[in-house]
Amino acid sequence: MTDQPVVLTLNAGSSSLKFGVFTVAEPPVAKTLGLVEAIGTAPVLRLSCGAGRALRAEEAADHSGALATVLDSLGDALPGIGVVAVGHRVVHGGPDLAGPRVVDDAVMEEIRRLAPFAPLHQPHNIAGIEAAARAFPDAVQVACFDTAFHRAQPRLNDLYALPRRYYDKGVRRYGFHGLSYAHIAEVLRNEAPELHAGRVIVAHLGNGASMCGMIGGRSVASTMGFTALDGLAMGTRTGQIDPGVILYLMQQEGLSVEEVSRLLYTGSGLLGLSGLSNDLRVLEAAGTPEADETIAYFVARIRREIGSLAAALGGVDALVFCGGIGEHSARVRGAVCDGMGWLGMEPDHARNRAHGPVISTPDSRVRILVIPANEELVIARAAAARVGARR
Repeated sequence: MTDQPVVLTLNAGSSSLKFGVFTVAEPPVAKTLGLVEAIGTAPVLRLSCGAGRALRAEEAADHSGALATVLDSLGDALPGIGVVAVGHRVVHGGPDLAGPRVVDDAVMEEIRRLAPFAPLHQPHNIAGIEAAARAFPDAVQVACFDTAFHRAQPRLNDLYALPRRYYDKGVRRYGFHGLSYAHIAEVLRNEAPELHAGRVIVAHLGNGASMCGMIGGRSVASTMGFTALDGLAMGTRTGQIDPGVILYLMQQEGLSVEEVSRLLYTGSGLLGLSGLSNDLRVLEAAGTPEADETIAYFVARIRREIGSLAAALGGVDALVFCGGIGEHSARVRGAVCDGMGWLGMEPDHARNRAHGPVISTPDSRVRILVIPANEELVIARAAAARVGARR
């Protein structure tokens, strides 16, 4: 042990690596947070405890290189720390990995088996675990699954109308962004217990986007299903699409499975519809007809899913925005909530422009809130609780 034992959290995305250094004590306290983005193209390192810097391409050509760069930077910024646990965000845990797990051979085998269910994320999650195990062979590695939060939802909300043998093989609705939703539920339990006990819709809006309906802090229904493609339009992902479109693309346009996969995961969403960018900030600033229509489509899908989730919950007591877009885009939040008085939502536009935390009027029957996502804290708490366990 060192004088400063810490927990390291890793959240590996398709082209990014979020990380945090936390104290081991409960509750964990962040010593620093950071991000390497644009891995493999034009990587940039950002640290909350120091200035960010552009990286040479070879410093973060892949996630292993990005992690090595992070560790070098943390050694300079936080001398004397010793990593005793590493917590990892893993997107897909399947039907059985329904809570944080110490990573052993069996858990790692299951994580690998589920990679085809989340091809945009799971391979990078695996790379992060493998790189951290090499860097910290004596630290406990803990996997935290985005799907776990939804495992308690009703069976009917897990089903597809396919022959039952496919459900038995794992073809079912899983839901994602569960670490973010778990954090929102915890915040509500501590700060607004009356809302936590009620019917809450949470909109996690970012480059990946989904929504979840909760009762008593537990998932009842979500917009994502078997993969992280379903539901809302996202930065580069389609969201909801008629399966017949996919058949058409393959049968009539001659696209291969690989080409369809690339189109659905990396060539669609805000980027594909706008023809400009997957970054909502760029679209808001552009002001082109295509950019404005793309934002309108994004908003329209959110509004439709609010209605769907309200039906699943039997009403709604609160709407919570989180994620990069949900926390920072007053335009999107305002457009989502305007005209929703029939559901009891009355946005306060001055509060919305100030980014909350409450953006509804005092008379609004449904409280509208902005709560920052904090997946890293959820991961750090799970990893810290398992310090002393051995792989």
